[in-house]
Amino acid sequence: MLYAFIPGPRGLLRLEQETSISPGAELAKALWIDLYRPLDSQIAAVSALGIEVPTLADMEEIEISNRLYREEGADVMTVVLPGITPDGAQIAGPVSFILTEQRLVTVRHHAPRSFETFPERADRSAAGCKSSERIFLGLLEEIIARQADLLEAAGRALDKVSARVLSGKGLDSHQLQQALEEVGRQGELVGRVKLALLTLERALSFFDQTLAASAQGKELKPIAKSQMRDIGSLAVHGDFLSNRVQLSVDATLGMISLAQNATVRIVSVVAALFMPPTMIASVYGMNFRFMPELDWHWGYPMALGLMVASAVGTWAVFKWKNWL
Repeated sequence: MLYAFIPGPRGLLRLEQETSISPGAELAKALWIDLYRPLDSQIAAVSALGIEVPTLADMEEIEISNRLYREEGADVMTVVLPGITPDGAQIAGPVSFILTEQRLVTVRHHAPRSFETFPERADRSAAGCKSSERIFLGLLEEIIARQADLLEAAGRALDKVSARVLSGKGLDSHQLQQALEEVGRQGELVGRVKLALLTLERALSFFDQTLAASAQGKELKPIAKSQMRDIGSLAVHGDFLSNRVQLSVDATLGMISLAQNATVRIVSVVAALFMPPTMIASVYGMNFRFMPELDWHWGYPMALGLMVASAVGTWAVFKWKNWL
């Protein structure tokens, strides 16, 4: 899909929503072109503007030289952002920003939430939305704010899990398994956000170097620096949440271990209670020729009494030792 935007009275307007522009308006009028899982015809339309659209394989390259570079007057920056695939799976996928003096082109194959919310709020960003560079910084501001929201949501989820696990209510194995799965999901989310922050910091550093030659560089440079500070603060928050994830995992595994120990202890106690009666029954089950008790009239009741008394005595000793 291809979405083209121009500045409007409030935020950004898609070209087909602007009454003064015909449905077949040229993409050259757009300040921001967003390509989402683009078709070949849409890639060709953008290429006609002199912009080379990278393939998904190019975007997935991990070399910095392939993710941050300048080509024919365009700055190409690829970051990794959390988002949703068409089938609803949560992933961290690459997003490329191609920035020229005339327009910003973004290429993505998954759906980060920020790309849906930014057009309506573009004019509220610190940079505004009157040029491609300002739209780029405004979109990054929206993305950074989204990462902050994700970290806060992960923190709240970890609070709930920790409160449930450490409540002392004796959760069963199924509930503890659910808690461990939830902690794992939040750990994956925090990891995706930390990766996004790392790549965003690299992209902003690269963009900051190009601002010196920009006509708006003096005005936009403080905004870029402010976003760098925000990313640094969020990175510290992400590290804190990673430690909390590890603490929650350890606490949950500890509770699972305690529950297993309690089960093993019960089994051990039951086995210990039956050991003396088993020994008595084994003695009188031996096939020796001379066993006087076999001829006693009260021999059978006596054997049963010994077995009961030995089991009760073992239970009393365990209770005295606080092993039960």
